[in-house]
Amino acid sequence: MLCCTSLQADEQTVFDDAYAAYQKRDIKTLSVAADALLASNSILAPYAEYWRLLLNLEATDSTTVQTFLGRYPDTPFADKLRAEWLKILGKHEKWELMLAEYPKLNNEDATIACFVALARYSQEQDNALEDAKPLWFTPADQPSSCDALFSTMRQQKVLTIDDAWVRLRLAFQANQVQVAKTTARYLAAYPDLKRLKLFDRVADKTQENPQKMLEKKSISLKTRLGRELNLYALERLARSKPDVAVELWEKIASNFNKEEKNYFWGRMALQAARNHLPDALDWYKKVEGTPLDNEQYAWKARAALRSGNWDVLLTTINAMPQIMQNDSTWRYWQARALKANNDISAANVIFTPLSKEQNYYGLLAENELGQYVSAPVSSYRANDTDIAAIEKLPGVQRAIALSQHNLRAESRKEWQWATRNLDDTRLIAAAELAMRQDWIDLAINTADKTQTRHDFALRYPTPYRDKMQIYAKENQLDEAWIYGLIRQESRFVNYARSGVGASGLMQIMPATAKWIAKRIGVPECHCDMMQHTDTNIQFGTHYLRHVLDVSDNQAVMATAAYNAGPGRAKRWAGTAAMEAAVYIESIPFGETRDYVKKVMANAQFYTQRLGLPKQGLKQRLGTINAVDADTLDSTIDPDI
Repeated sequence: MLCCTSLQADEQTVFDDAYAAYQKRDIKTLSVAADALLASNSILAPYAEYWRLLLNLEATDSTTVQTFLGRYPDTPFADKLRAEWLKILGKHEKWELMLAEYPKLNNEDATIACFVALARYSQEQDNALEDAKPLWFTPADQPSSCDALFSTMRQQKVLTIDDAWVRLRLAFQANQVQVAKTTARYLAAYPDLKRLKLFDRVADKTQENPQKMLEKKSISLKTRLGRELNLYALERLARSKPDVAVELWEKIASNFNKEEKNYFWGRMALQAARNHLPDALDWYKKVEGTPLDNEQYAWKARAALRSGNWDVLLTTINAMPQIMQNDSTWRYWQARALKANNDISAANVIFTPLSKEQNYYGLLAENELGQYVSAPVSSYRANDTDIAAIEKLPGVQRAIALSQHNLRAESRKEWQWATRNLDDTRLIAAAELAMRQDWIDLAINTADKTQTRHDFALRYPTPYRDKMQIYAKENQLDEAWIYGLIRQESRFVNYARSGVGASGLMQIMPATAKWIAKRIGVPECHCDMMQHTDTNIQFGTHYLRHVLDVSDNQAVMATAAYNAGPGRAKRWAGTAAMEAAVYIESIPFGETRDYVKKVMANAQFYTQRLGLPKQGLKQRLGTINAVDADTLDSTIDPDI
């Protein structure tokens, strides 16, 4: 038992006891440990205090909470505590105190946002309910605190029936059936509400169910809700069978009004574009001026890219909301479209500033200006004085101490919080300190934040070089490409494990590891083997060689295959050869699309870091060969 007046063991043991007590919700033991850490002025004493408050927050008076928050204002745990406290204040309708404390919160969530809207309304603040409407217009399943808000908004006629229809469609588009059901309760005048089980049948994961329901006309077309359910079923079907969905639509189209028809074609065009169908642009024309959402604009642009229609691409980008036009993706393709139309000067006005950005599109823009990426020499290297100053920051000290207790998540939150507002010089110093702690991932993430002054050795480190060279040579792979892939997969954290079970530097799935083991003659394969650096690189590079072989030796397609599976990557190619940048831009999976861009940009920077021969990113990406859609190789290994 810990003594309440003095430490009977070293601080590390006391802190470990505090954490164990917190996990067990043992407030008595935790309080003893917290008092001991405070008495010894431990750098981690605030955590024990924070845990003690968190466990007893409901019963803690406001003065105690405010005193703690005032003592540790610039910490991530203070923000977390404030968030939990605000939820309690909202639950008990302590509106004045809540509104006074809310502006100090950094990381808001929907629960708090709904309570704040109710607080503002109770205090008769102008536009309190109107300002809260974005909380309604989302397909996300909102927390229970929003129920009272939405009920109030409905009673005050701030939420209308039309608003309910909008959210119903958003829920259907996101396949959020429960949200759709909840939203449908706002449409109580509609008899179809008695048949909510239809929602589940339409949302069935097998595409056959919506098709059968449409063919049998199981859903009424006499009410708006029935028509919306039919539209939902058609879109569910269109995700894999757009042509079939259109055929079935033609049999029932006369039952829909003009707005519903336009909505249908907008959704069909989106799914056709995602499926790389040649009809996509023609179907977009049928929308007849109905505004598109951001996803529809993006896929219309991608359909134009796939078809080589630069005029439609330019028109589509110009019609996008300004926030989309400002994104580097559409700035680059807007400039490409201008260049294709021989408006070189206008194109270069976009390419020139874009080429200064240290990312995928910046590298491509540099190519378009006739330049290759210059060797990314370190423009600034942190000195010992800079690093010592960073090391003295309380948040950094807590991050280091927490790491020593294997509290990685808390350690990284402290680090991210402590470095969030640093300028370039101090960010580089912090990244260097992280590298000295062997926190390669944090070193990369921190160095990546710099705007004008960079240290590329920290952004693109080359650990495990001896092993990398061995397996790169053994598998005849580009070493820069391997490094670029690992940087994206795990940031060189060998204990990294994804939510689906992929592990190690190259994030290898258990089934893939077993498959590789058989190929290379490893008699037994255990999941923990993937945590060993040498084994992980050996297995990962072997699989990378395999996906390169089944991807026509095309690194872009192989990169997509490594993330999403060889079968999918092959199917995303066209029946005519295409520029690899167009292939990447039109990958249907957003995660894979972003992944391939980052891996290939990483490889470009690593080429310079490793002193390999120069080439522009556009040349590195190359061309994706045509694929005969009728003879796709069915022998490609499953997407393991």
